Amino acid sequence: MAAKKDKSELIAFQGVLGANSHVACSQSHPEMEPLPCDSFEDAFAAVEKGDAELGMIPIENSLGGRVADIHHLLRESSLYIVGEFFLPVQYLLLAPHASTLEGLKEVWSHPQALAQCRNQIRELGLKPVARADTAGAAREIAELKDPSIGAISNELAANIYDLETLRTRFEDRIGNTTRFIVMSRRRVDPDPQAGPCMVSLIFTVRSVPASLYKAMGGFATNGVNITKLESYISGERFNVAQFYAEIEGHPADLNVARALEELDYFSTSLRIMGAFPAHPYRGS
Repeated sequence: MAAKKDKSELIAFQGVLGANSHVACSQSHPEMEPLPCDSFEDAFAAVEKGDAELGMIPIENSLGGRVADIHHLLRESSLYIVGEFFLPVQYLLLAPHASTLEGLKEVWSHPQALAQCRNQIRELGLKPVARADTAGAAREIAELKDPSIGAISNELAANIYDLETLRTRFEDRIGNTTRFIVMSRRRVDPDPQAGPCMVSLIFTVRSVPASLYKAMGGFATNGVNITKLESYISGERFNVAQFYAEIEGHPADLNVARALEELDYFSTSLRIMGAFPAHPYRGS
């Protein structure tokens, strides 16, 4: 696909055609051509090497929580976050034609999808089997044509791989939503006058009492709202705490600049991962 298209028109994602990330690419950037990648590492690498202009990366889900490995890749990546996208997820239970609910024994999908449908899986007495991604699982069962094996995926994958839908809205709770971040080689700060913005950052605090309290104090005194704060222990002796945070505002805002200056003073390292427009879903 990369050979047929200008690389500046490509947006990389993890999975095969029909994955939720493919759907997010198509809805968020319909002018770009989706570039499937085998792994999240490959999707990051495609953007870093210039084989794609952007990367669409899932970071968290309202039911399944944060997506494994993404924050680890963010810390090691040279890319910037330039956007976000919220995708309402509606899963289908798919199977080869002529399959029945009573005949199913196993269901294949990505671990996140399995987690988001665990109650339905348990209700049907199915054995969950983890696969690399949702659409990949759909493609596999289409090739196997085993009526005892189903897959959790979406309508796009069902159409691409010609599978039968045994049950719609297979997710455990209505409102299941996945949040994606859009990655780029270049940092592109949005116009602060164009609307609400977000700032993403990674920092490391000193290993001393109250270090996090002191580091974050500037956000409280300057009235900056923190929407996400997650910690990761690193270092051979497990004594270094690294944090991923997201805040409301723009780096050009005086209160944000002051809060970041105070954070930098009490941190051993601070990296701004990017500033980007807040998606309208946040205000819905």
